[in-house]
Amino acid sequence: MFNTARKALFAALFAGLVWPVFAADLPEPVVEEAPPPVYEQPVDVGGWYIRGDLDYHKSKVRGIDYTTYTIDPCNCNVIPGDRSFDFGKLKGGFSLGAGVGYKINDHFRTDLTADYWFKSNFDGGTSDAFSTSTEVSKMSALLLLANAYVDLGTYHGITPYVGAGIGGAHVRWDDVRDPNTTEFNPGAKSWRFAYALMAGASYCLTDKLILDAGYRYSHIQGGRMFEWDISSAGPGFDRGIDTHEVRGGLRYQFGGNNGCAAPTVAYQPEPEPIYTK
Repeated sequence: MFNTARKALFAALFAGLVWPVFAADLPEPVVEEAPPPVYEQPVDVGGWYIRGDLDYHKSKVRGIDYTTYTIDPCNCNVIPGDRSFDFGKLKGGFSLGAGVGYKINDHFRTDLTADYWFKSNFDGGTSDAFSTSTEVSKMSALLLLANAYVDLGTYHGITPYVGAGIGGAHVRWDDVRDPNTTEFNPGAKSWRFAYALMAGASYCLTDKLILDAGYRYSHIQGGRMFEWDISSAGPGFDRGIDTHEVRGGLRYQFGGNNGCAAPTVAYQPEPEPIYTK
């Protein structure tokens, strides 16, 4: 019995000395770490929006031509002649606009817009060999455009863009008067071809509301400015109107994603630690 106890004690001491040596040679268990979270960007295809804009614009009339009539002293025939204004200037004005559009993807969108230009004062002058006269009037317009834009990427929350539009304008001239006399020519109104070029930038205010600010150049084709009157002058035609606009407004998108929504973390179950030998 004593021999058996002594053998057991010897075996225990041997195991206590040898096991650390073998344990040092065994590979340590490896714990696999959880993968980093995966971010999902919202699908950015398709989204209707409405817009409202306010602008200050400065317009320039390219020139004004009109017809005069004289009587041939020999046979008393009426002879028409072409004349031009010495100068004609439009003062600055404001406009309000609205539109509806569709964002196609991250870089392309399109919309239809209508802008009403409030009346701008016009000052001009004419002269002949015997006299000079001052001409005053007012011009207003309704500009309708189909537009397309290219968004150039987002940098620190700001998205620059360029665009172009094509459409028509309904131009209305008030009566053209000489304030020093009672003479006047009735103003004319007409639809004309128009186009525009734009550049600007947008900024996300919320996940649906965007602030939009930019510049727009628009050109309206020439057309009739005033009619004939009893003073034997008219009709008159402007050669076209160039307008430079500084614009600001808001866009509100109803559906889809307008690029303002923050990325979300996709759900992933917490992985269990895996031990390998």
